[in-house]
Amino acid sequence: MTFLTIGHRGVMGVEPENTLRSFVRADREGMDVIELDLHLSKDGALVVMHDAEVDRTTDGSGQICDCTLAELRELDAGHGERIPVFEEVLDAVKAPLQAEIKDVAAAQALAEVMHRRDLVDRVEVISFHDAALAEIIRLVPGVRTALVASRYGTDVVDRAVAVGAGTLVLNIRRLTLEVVERARAAGLRIVGWVVNTQDHLRLVRALGLDGATTDFPEIKRTSRFTA
Repeated sequence: MTFLTIGHRGVMGVEPENTLRSFVRADREGMDVIELDLHLSKDGALVVMHDAEVDRTTDGSGQICDCTLAELRELDAGHGERIPVFEEVLDAVKAPLQAEIKDVAAAQALAEVMHRRDLVDRVEVISFHDAALAEIIRLVPGVRTALVASRYGTDVVDRAVAVGAGTLVLNIRRLTLEVVERARAAGLRIVGWVVNTQDHLRLVRALGLDGATTDFPEIKRTSRFTA
């Protein structure tokens, strides 16, 4: 299968993360897939942001779940960008998406959008949380899912199989050949994150991974020539 280069929160190494500006840049740079993060606002909007708080990436402060969409829209997410909702990203780019559920509560809202817009083929749902993946699998038959893990051992393979995920998205700093071999034996695809250097790229290609999540668009160009 083709090696996939996945834009992390768009291309967050060169644009404000999880903004339309970042997603459009990732699309223009030819990223194969664009990754983003989802939370629910106080009034149930499916907003695109990584942290549960707005403090790090905007000029505001506080919890997303304590703010209405209108209040979140008033914040500057970098270079004058506003916090987008999921459907705005769907309309702004053509690339397939990896949508990360940051908490189980967002699964229902995401499922509603996926059904309404027939997104099973375009959107892969990913999460660190087994329960969130189990919920989206229950709500959206046929959805593609991936279990994300940062600190893990070989047990991550058993977790993915148990929840029904088809892919593992794994922190490359902890990735071992043993984990890769167990994942392959279980029929799982593997994506490495975050791949931001030539050494990282050589590692994921040497391990025979299916893709790399990166902050930088140049990794896409380089990966074509890296064996």
